[in-house]
Amino acid sequence: MQSEEHKYVRSIELFQQAKQYFVGGVASSLHKAKTDSHPIYIERGKGSKVWDIDGNEYIDYVGGFGPLILGYCPTAVDEAVIEQIHRGTVFAAPNELLNKVSAKLIKAVPCAEIVAYQSTGTEANMLAFRIARAFTGKNKIVRFEGHYHGWSDEQLISNSPDSLSIMGPRNKPWRVMGSPGQLFRASEDIIVLPWNDPDLLETVFRRHGQEIAAVITEPVMCNCEVVYPKPDFLETMRSLTKDHEVLLIFDEVITGFRLALGGAQEYFQVTPDLAVFGKAMAGGYPLSSVMGRKEIMESGVKPRGTFNANPLSIAACFATLTELEKPGVYNRIAGMSQKILSGIRTIAGKKQIPLYCDGEGSIWQIAFGIDNRLADYRETFRVDKLTYQKLKQECFKAGLRLHPFRGRLYTSAAHTPEDVAKTLEVIEDALKTIYS
Repeated sequence: MQSEEHKYVRSIELFQQAKQYFVGGVASSLHKAKTDSHPIYIERGKGSKVWDIDGNEYIDYVGGFGPLILGYCPTAVDEAVIEQIHRGTVFAAPNELLNKVSAKLIKAVPCAEIVAYQSTGTEANMLAFRIARAFTGKNKIVRFEGHYHGWSDEQLISNSPDSLSIMGPRNKPWRVMGSPGQLFRASEDIIVLPWNDPDLLETVFRRHGQEIAAVITEPVMCNCEVVYPKPDFLETMRSLTKDHEVLLIFDEVITGFRLALGGAQEYFQVTPDLAVFGKAMAGGYPLSSVMGRKEIMESGVKPRGTFNANPLSIAACFATLTELEKPGVYNRIAGMSQKILSGIRTIAGKKQIPLYCDGEGSIWQIAFGIDNRLADYRETFRVDKLTYQKLKQECFKAGLRLHPFRGRLYTSAAHTPEDVAKTLEVIEDALKTIYS
């Protein structure tokens, strides 16, 4: 058996170098969990697998944290991007393919009458906030605890509080800043609520309805242990916002093009006024958008950004959408996820392990210490995160790459039945080790 130092020698060396060059030694906080001594340096990826710089191979369920709906280096996307590279990468002008991509998006997404482009989810959510305020003439935005809408001063509010004690009373939560250096006054027009509670939302509308421009929500809460909407919650939220003349914004940066071609709004049959997309939209290239009703979108707000809708990302988006439009793609991905979920439940049941395993479409989860769906962020403190870390580490040693610090996983169109069989074998062995 190789020691960790021998198995990951190059990754360890490079991480030590990196800490001299840039903050924390990683370019994203998601590259290394707090319990990990070092991140793994990935050399390449193809299909459902990645290989690190030390030559170790992994079946991957991280998916670049969401974008890689087609897997790593899908041929159709690679070819489209390579062709565009030879034509040019930034023109400061539109090209014909942008029209074709926009037409595809409007056809696929229920709320989309017109599209505005950005490069990241943070930027797109900033744009959606501004559009909502411009259209309604009101300033306040209702958001929910544990939901992530970007890292700007106004957005990074109560997205991942460390404890219940700093969150305040349930019926009137405190606004919790997400980072040092954040301006608290930037959150003055943000109202925070627990999710999946229509009664609290209605109470806020009665108190502040004349001041509220919009409610923003992830249709499936993916920034923590996955939390799914209660039956009829999205429908009730849609009804309440209409009754109080408040816009409903779906943040579909994660769910968009993962649950269905038309996103969560197609999957759950609830149509918002505005929706924000990113991640899987361009199959691994930086592209985001805000889509919605024409009268709202054309309220005078101008999207800014030199790299917005750049030709490379648009080429990747067109190729990704074309692949996802093919018959049977979503059923196949969901089928793979369900086989994994069913297999894990069977393994856990035989061993009487307190484990919850569930999913929707290509998004699924493993959570220890609970036996049913969570209702909101406050309930995630019941999850046994330490046991998940043990599972992740055991699986990683056996060639299975899971999310570094939460049990949220992604299946792609590139995963195979062989991957599923191997995944279940590794997880069964890992659980034996943990619970021996």
